[in-house]
Amino acid sequence: MIEANRSCADLAQQIQAVENTLRNAKRSLIQDHVEHCIVEAMADGGITREDAVQEFARLVKYL
Repeated sequence: MIEANRSCADLAQQIQAVENTLRNAKRSLIQDHVEHCIVEAMADGGITREDAVQEFARLVKYL
């Protein structure tokens, strides 16, 4: 786009679209991890409630 001499507004819009896509992918990844890894590990006794809370706390900083 830069080589094509597109406007700064066009570039900013495309960058925003990429950022939104990455943000949504990150949220989906974290949600899937919580729903499948943490919850299922708690259900089958693989981790304690305290460990699950700690794992969730590690993830929250990325939201």
